[in-house]
Amino acid sequence: MAIAHASKRRRISPPDSPSFVETSSYVGKSTKASEWNLEQQYEQRPREQKKDVESTRLPIKTAEGRIERLASPESEGETVDSIFGSDDEVVSDTQETEVEDRPVETPIRQQITEAKEELARIGTLLSENPEEHVGCFRKIAEIATSPNATIKKLALATQLAIYKDIIPGYRIRPLGDIDSLEKVSKEVRKLRSFEQALVTNYQNYIKELSRCAKVSGDRPFEDTASTATVAISCACNLLLAVPHFNFRSELIKILVDKLSKRNRDGDFIKCLETLEKLFREDDDGNPSLDGVTQLSKLIKARDYRIDESVLNTFLHLRLLSEFSSRGSQTRIDKSDSTDARKAKTKEFRTKKYRKILKERKAVEKEFKEADAIVSYEERDRLQAETLKIVFVTYFRILKTRVPNLTGAVLEGLAKYAHLINQDFFGDLLETLKDLISSASVEEDPAQEAEEKTLDDPEKPTSHQDSLRSTLLATTTAFTLLEGQDAARSASALHLDLSFFTTHLYKTLHALALNPDIELSSKTLRLPDPHVSSSSHSQSQPVITNNKVNLKTPSVLLLRALSSILLPRSVPPLRIASFVKQLYICSLQLPEKSAQAVSGLVHQVMKVHGRKVAALWNTEERKGDGVFDALRGDMEGSNPFASTVWEGELLRCHYVPAVREGVKGIESLVRGIK
Repeated sequence: MAIAHASKRRRISPPDSPSFVETSSYVGKSTKASEWNLEQQYEQRPREQKKDVESTRLPIKTAEGRIERLASPESEGETVDSIFGSDDEVVSDTQETEVEDRPVETPIRQQITEAKEELARIGTLLSENPEEHVGCFRKIAEIATSPNATIKKLALATQLAIYKDIIPGYRIRPLGDIDSLEKVSKEVRKLRSFEQALVTNYQNYIKELSRCAKVSGDRPFEDTASTATVAISCACNLLLAVPHFNFRSELIKILVDKLSKRNRDGDFIKCLETLEKLFREDDDGNPSLDGVTQLSKLIKARDYRIDESVLNTFLHLRLLSEFSSRGSQTRIDKSDSTDARKAKTKEFRTKKYRKILKERKAVEKEFKEADAIVSYEERDRLQAETLKIVFVTYFRILKTRVPNLTGAVLEGLAKYAHLINQDFFGDLLETLKDLISSASVEEDPAQEAEEKTLDDPEKPTSHQDSLRSTLLATTTAFTLLEGQDAARSASALHLDLSFFTTHLYKTLHALALNPDIELSSKTLRLPDPHVSSSSHSQSQPVITNNKVNLKTPSVLLLRALSSILLPRSVPPLRIASFVKQLYICSLQLPEKSAQAVSGLVHQVMKVHGRKVAALWNTEERKGDGVFDALRGDMEGSNPFASTVWEGELLRCHYVPAVREGVKGIESLVRGIK
């Protein structure tokens, strides 16, 4: 049977058409043209289906505390479509990638806003639960490395608030090899890891503060200076808030480095006030010891070329309040608890109530141990070591004779003189005598005006400074023997204090005529109109820069006179000379000083009234001749040859308190028999 062949179809399109050319080319390539399907590849490609598929998953809470809803997984078709995409789509994707790779500059205002939001979010997480978000410490530290000065300052201030909030009330010690191998519970291990992470990040923060506190020339001065101010302020606040925590010495070093500069700007005063407050509020003793040690090293390293206010920080130590108690010579001191126990009547307590009190005492004892209360013995040992460093610094300055620090040293010695060892009395008194002798040479106003120069700020520049130094040296000499038997100590140590008494007697008239006797260096005063305008501005009040800043001459004079006149072993001739001179000076003193002098004379008359009562009696004189008020020798002035007739003038004083004080002295004298 013959096979029937299919009829051959002919094309109607002309042979020059494009379809004919394409068909003929395909026919030439393969003899099996019937097996070709040109649309099969396009047909098998998946279609793009953009349908909103509803997610059936529940929302979750991330580690940062956000609530997010997860979307359904993408279909495989989109992946296949991305693989078999056309050439145009690949080119467009490449162009978009190149555009995205280009850095987009965000405005500075937007960067600061984003940084604030991020810092607030991190701060909230750390405040709520710091143990669960330990990694946030590193994030906030990375923000602090921003080149933008504003963002850096915000990050430093935020870290300050966070560390002040989460730092515990105890010092964290580093873990040793034995501690790491020890088997502990899960809670203890978690707490230890948090503490070590806290200490590590806190140390890095302090290093960043130390680096920012130093003004460098890499960036503009305004940005660097403002960042340094913020860093110093953070260090000051952190030192006062957590002085017990780790790396306290590094914080003190930041402040001490700033105090080494001679420029008294706002940061300098801030560091100075922080150290003074730290010394005043120190109950432990360790912070004061660290601060005094670093300050003494700074003073020695700078060869004593520092501002005197740095040395005056020693006056705020709690050494005086802790060691100032002196034993009485007339009675035996007993503790208050013994007297209270004897005075209190025995109270009836049941057996159950006594048991409850016993349990309460046990709980209170455990609380005290948990609070790590420092024992009195340990505190006394630390303060004794601090006092040793302070005296070594004072003696070195006196030995080197630094002019601008002599007044501050005398102020400190006058305050802590009762704590000095008796073995140093002789050498210290000789040094004080030399200081008074040198100050007496400078008391000539004409000679002082010739030697006064503006280029030498280290040199004493006023007559008032010499008087103040003399008063401080005299007060220090007599304070050395306070709290003990002065006569016995002076005879045993061969101490002669008559030089200080005679010199104070000579300077009474000069002090009474001093217009600044009730003014300190911090008092605002107008400039001298007779001084040239090149050295002082006549339009604004100025503050004088004296060597001694803490006491007025009036206060120093009263302290020195009290040390000389109030002891009972003073001879009558010395008391009469001083009383006569004080009445003469009261006519020239300002109202507050005159009132204070009358009160001092009233105390002297209570103690030595019988010795000098003849000064108020015009008919019974004990001496012959004439009283010489200008004679420097007290014994040769012959005070009993005169009377205190100045009292009649003081009875008409314009201040009522002075008039009442003089009347009280006269009534006291009339009562003496």
